[in-house]
Amino acid sequence: MTLRATARPVTAPPAFRRNGPGLALAAAGVATAWGVHAVLPAVPRLTAAVALGIAAAHLPGLRTVVRGPARPGLSLAGRRLMRIGIVLLGCKLSLHDVLGLGWATVAMVLAVVAATFAGTLWLGRRLGLPGDQPLLIAAGYSICGASAIGAVSEAAGSEEEDAATAVALVTLCGTLAIAVLPLLHQPLGLDPAGFGRWVGAGVHDVGQVVATAQTGGPVALREAVLVKLMRVTLLAPLVAGVGVALRERRRATAAVRKPPVVPLFVAGFLLVVVVRSVFGLPDGVLDGAQQAQELLLAAALFGLGSAVHLPTLARTGGRVAALGLASWVMIAGVSYAGVLLTG
Repeated sequence: MTLRATARPVTAPPAFRRNGPGLALAAAGVATAWGVHAVLPAVPRLTAAVALGIAAAHLPGLRTVVRGPARPGLSLAGRRLMRIGIVLLGCKLSLHDVLGLGWATVAMVLAVVAATFAGTLWLGRRLGLPGDQPLLIAAGYSICGASAIGAVSEAAGSEEEDAATAVALVTLCGTLAIAVLPLLHQPLGLDPAGFGRWVGAGVHDVGQVVATAQTGGPVALREAVLVKLMRVTLLAPLVAGVGVALRERRRATAAVRKPPVVPLFVAGFLLVVVVRSVFGLPDGVLDGAQQAQELLLAAALFGLGSAVHLPTLARTGGRVAALGLASWVMIAGVSYAGVLLTG
């Protein structure tokens, strides 16, 4: 009697088969975004990633892949990789540097964020935008662009299309700021430090802040980054507030477990900020975290961009564009007034 060994075919785990195509497409999108930035340095990598995701969702041939086999992985990138990227964003923050700007600047930033968030949320609801679009657009404009939208959408349990629409709008207006704000530097009578604080308080995404402020020189760039990071510190209390305000809705949509008031990734973000501020981190760790954070956020934004459906967006396009323009003018005006008052 002979025993014959039966070879079992090696198969990939179900999760890999389900998410692999989308994650591979997101990785390709990130590589392309890096290439775009290398050729056109004025285009931030994260902005390119969003634009490429939107393009992929509408290119003939590729769009069937995006909406079909790649959709689970792209959605995973837009959620999970966004969370990890937000945690690593805490490595950029040192409370010592932020508070070193002075309490007047802290008060100015708080006023800008509060006015922009409340004003955008109110106007978005008055315009009748559907779902959580007013909430997500308000978060993106007032705090830190796409990263804030991703964090708030996670806390609120928002629809993917609402998050994608908000990301597309805030990316468009933030990119517009890169071109427009440097032209207003001299006419508005701002010195380099004042211009930097204005950019840091009024531009949405960190990459867009850097791209805009560097036109004013190293002093402007330093002030802009510090003020911007001060705005980023408000991400955690904003998400916690959204979690409390929408706790009943989140509990109703949760399958089994009771949803936390503060999501785990926000707690991780705060922990990293505390560790960086109290104990410090080696330069090598900070550099590695910066690179990983940008890669993860680029993949997440590609995934979110791929969820944008332009025909659907066009149905509310006029109202979305009106809200985006009004909020953009609002935060630019309030932050400019704040810079003048605290300068």
